[in-house]
Amino acid sequence: MADSGNKDTKGAADLTCKRCKKESATQQIRSDTVCSKCFTQYVTTKAIKRMETYRIRGSTMVPTKLLFALSFGPSSASLLHILDQHLQSQFDRMNRAAYELQVVHIDIYLDAMDRDDSAALLKKYMARFPRHAYSSFGLEDALLLDNIDWKTLGISAPPQDTAHKPGVEKLQALIGSMPSATSRKDIATTLLARLLVDVAKRNDCESILFGDSTTRLAEKTLTETAKGRGFSLPWKVSEGMSSFGVGFNYPMRDLLKKELVAFGSLTKPPLTDLIVYQNASSHISASSKLTTIDDLMIQYFESVEQNYPSIVANVVRTSSKLKPLNNDITTGCGLCGLGVSEGTDGICGWGGDQNPYSRPVRENDHSIICYGCSRSING
Repeated sequence: MADSGNKDTKGAADLTCKRCKKESATQQIRSDTVCSKCFTQYVTTKAIKRMETYRIRGSTMVPTKLLFALSFGPSSASLLHILDQHLQSQFDRMNRAAYELQVVHIDIYLDAMDRDDSAALLKKYMARFPRHAYSSFGLEDALLLDNIDWKTLGISAPPQDTAHKPGVEKLQALIGSMPSATSRKDIATTLLARLLVDVAKRNDCESILFGDSTTRLAEKTLTETAKGRGFSLPWKVSEGMSSFGVGFNYPMRDLLKKELVAFGSLTKPPLTDLIVYQNASSHISASSKLTTIDDLMIQYFESVEQNYPSIVANVVRTSSKLKPLNNDITTGCGLCGLGVSEGTDGICGWGGDQNPYSRPVRENDHSIICYGCSRSING
């Protein structure tokens, strides 16, 4: 009987929050079981610490303007909820805020019904978080950017034979001309990034806030490397000033995707009706022609983060140490816009080694396209 009593006592202790030692444990923070209150506090604190760069300094009254990239996913929805509360607390204490958000949603869906659903969902965000400015753009608006070297890419925009067609059809023609599913996904992602940067600059935003979690940044690390764009990692997974002249910040970079999915159901009221959840990737076939490198990386890290979260964190921690070489002579890629070292542009210019000075400089060629974009365009 004594042994049974000890087991019952131990079982009850295991169900108690490892942090506050009071409430029942219902959530998981890596290896610790915690209560819902401690869990939400953990997530909130991690995000707010990453916003210390924009804290109120002295008597400064003009808030820093930041563009918030809203994707409707669990990460960006959770981040907007956290920052909205953070700004409210600043107003309550000091009657001013350190920053203001320009919330921007880029609609990547081309179907009219999907567009209507996105517009309706954005209205829900506006009603839930009314203090912020909102705007929405279609991905086809990227075709109007004048800082993309369309002609030298061999994918003229807009094509002469589609000049009379709506922007959505022009975008479909452009992406549809790519040689593979991975190429189509890559071009769409690149146009999305360029459009966000353009909107940020036009609205005088100092930085762009992305909701990328640790899991998402790990996916991006291996995806970009596999696509031949590993040189872009210092800007795509690290925080700070990007090569576009706009800061990139990832306040959720210390949190796993599964933690943010759980967080969305614990807020009051829950965020679940504002979140668009992606279909599970467990059924993806690596041999399918429609499967992209992005899909495979999502599938891989979704499985890894469940039982080996430290592996996911280590990928991001390691890639974040990468720094661009300051002594390289670079020219912006005509498509993605990232700096390309002299003599390393295109498929032919990259010989597989890491020394840019050992590669030939391409003369009489005004088309500068990085290796990754060249692979997407040419297959």
